[in-house]
Amino acid sequence: MIEKTFFQRRQKLADLLNANEMVVIFAASMPNYPRKFLQDNNFLYFTGLEIPEAVFVLKKVKNKIISELFIERGIPEREVWDGKKMTKEEAAELSGIEKVFFLDEFSDKISAGLSETETCFVSFNYSTIDKPLDKQQEFMRKSRNVFPQVRFANAVKLIRNLRVIKDEWEINQMKKAIEVTGMAILEIYQKAKPGMKEYELEAILQYHILKNGLKHQGFLPIIAAGKNATTLHYIRNDSEIGKNDLVLLDVGAACNNYSADISRTFPVAGKFTDRQKAVYREVLNIQKEIIEMVKPRVGLVELNKKTNELIAEALIRLKLISDKKDFRKYYMHSVSHHLGMDTHDVGARDSVLEAGNVITVEPGIYIPEEGIGVRIEDDILVTENGYEILSADIPKEIEDLENLK
Repeated sequence: MIEKTFFQRRQKLADLLNANEMVVIFAASMPNYPRKFLQDNNFLYFTGLEIPEAVFVLKKVKNKIISELFIERGIPEREVWDGKKMTKEEAAELSGIEKVFFLDEFSDKISAGLSETETCFVSFNYSTIDKPLDKQQEFMRKSRNVFPQVRFANAVKLIRNLRVIKDEWEINQMKKAIEVTGMAILEIYQKAKPGMKEYELEAILQYHILKNGLKHQGFLPIIAAGKNATTLHYIRNDSEIGKNDLVLLDVGAACNNYSADISRTFPVAGKFTDRQKAVYREVLNIQKEIIEMVKPRVGLVELNKKTNELIAEALIRLKLISDKKDFRKYYMHSVSHHLGMDTHDVGARDSVLEAGNVITVEPGIYIPEEGIGVRIEDDILVTENGYEILSADIPKEIEDLENLK
């Protein structure tokens, strides 16, 4: 049962705590219309609950582990407008957390807990001093004033080592997100025509996400035609596609907050020009060589170093540079990052790979003066003996792309 998975995750988190320490994780707030609710990843990871405003508390009092959940209290008069709130019984059954309270009980109970706590880990994002405090930061500010003996720290440092290894259920969510993303990419290949707007291709992606019962994209999609593909994080998606343009897609559906992250580049006319084909082949060969390196105990630093060497050699063959040290003119990013509930998931950029990691491999070459940008990205599961390409069914070979029209 899935609630057993959440219990096991909470147990692993508890094992990281010393006596008289606690973890506090806030659910996301309900967004303003018309945005859809998107749960906080860490709250979802430990509770499995898709409800706003809730709070999860895990504490170790001496050597006793206590899990508590605080949820919104239902207001009968609001049910005709908003529907029923989740009950205590439903929350307990879905999450496996037995101690469920209403939010109006949180202040008294968390105060009692903090009075005997030495360290409180709170899941929060860092921001700059000119920004208003979010609810996590406001909670820490008020708590410090009342309980100055408590040391506050970011729970992300604890959680990172748990989330970076994906279990079977998590991998299945990612496979579903990748499958839906692949369906969209295939239809985009087939329907894209010169004269269309980039956002028309984005609409195909969104259609497949909704049609398959998913609610969110993992990130803002990049649909970049021609020179737009040389802007790494191009997200306007509002240009007209030229008749000889390459179109770069960097897109990903999300399933239960687990994101796909796929990049494909294809000729809208159905055939690559000789120059486009030369650049594309270089990027594809580099990607294949880097994927072959993926296995446990290999570091992301090693993947990046080898990619930089191969890119430099390719750029010389393409007559774009004469000195290898100038490769950054046409390749500006890293080749890999961890993937999961966050598109750039928890996991350090200098981490050493372990079985259960999911990473991207995404080399690229970007030539603004020629209006050519190529990036090819796949999602890779690190296995005990090597790797599995989770996105292997999404076409990327030159011959396959040219035969799809």
